[in-house]
Amino acid sequence: EGQESLNLSLTDNSSLNEVTFSSFRLRPGDDISCLNLYQPASPRILGAPDSFLKSARFQFEGTLEKILPPATPWELLRQELPDGAIPVFADANSMRYVLHLKLGDDFILNAQGPLPVRLRLVGALKDSLFQSELIMSEKHFIRAFSHIQGFRFFLLETPSEKMEKITAFLENQLSDFGFDIVPTVVRLSSFHRVENTYLSTFQALGGLGLLLGTLGLGTVLLRNVLERRKELALLVAVGYNTRHLTWMVLAENLLLLGLGLISGAFAAMVAIVPAYQAIGGNLKLFSLIGLLLVVLVAGLGASLAAIWAVTRSPVLPALRAD
Repeated sequence: EGQESLNLSLTDNSSLNEVTFSSFRLRPGDDISCLNLYQPASPRILGAPDSFLKSARFQFEGTLEKILPPATPWELLRQELPDGAIPVFADANSMRYVLHLKLGDDFILNAQGPLPVRLRLVGALKDSLFQSELIMSEKHFIRAFSHIQGFRFFLLETPSEKMEKITAFLENQLSDFGFDIVPTVVRLSSFHRVENTYLSTFQALGGLGLLLGTLGLGTVLLRNVLERRKELALLVAVGYNTRHLTWMVLAENLLLLGLGLISGAFAAMVAIVPAYQAIGGNLKLFSLIGLLLVVLVAGLGASLAAIWAVTRSPVLPALRAD
């Protein structure tokens, strides 16, 4: 009868038998994902039902308390904290970069109002689709926001081959309720798109810095060789040929370049390894090695250019200047 009242009779679409619904209560508020450029003052909050908490879905970056199997981190949302704070989960990225909080910190809702609500972060989800909201148990949600009725956020698990058909059916039949379905891939891509934009910006700035540094390196090596023109001219006068000078200068500069690249790469690894271990990712070693080779080739090229300029210049004026 309920499905018929919503125009969702199974006789119209038997595929609904294959759909698993998880219904959440929703307190509207500010988006706390990277899509929001401002500091959220009143975040969106979801009330997760017990059936969802028992399903133990999604991965966690960390929890405030150590969880031993067979218990799951979701059990933390059902606990009663001694000071009356309500335990909540947040996505790790939203917690760290948007809310600027860490596990164990409190977020006060309606801090200036008559009935402030204290929320305590007890768990951080890892790159989840819940980056726009905080999650608490339905029990705590009803107690804190008793004036909010019904369910306004749903997770649908469908067979992949029937996803488009079920999506079209539900959006058409529930259009009067403003029902809108967003595939999880699309939702996560919208979050990652912002993150990738920041990364691309920093990569472009890093590339510009590398270009300027490489040009500066070439200039320094070129000046170093030119300042030693008198010394090199003396070596030519006592019998050294161009090949000897070339290998001597290249060996010196190669040693300096190698030591510089090794120390710089070591410092960079010290900086990024903790973040890499914390959030995971794909370290593109070939591209990094390629950048280091570009710097090395640029340095050696500047050295060769300097040697060419020195050997092409007259020896006698340099010796007289010495």
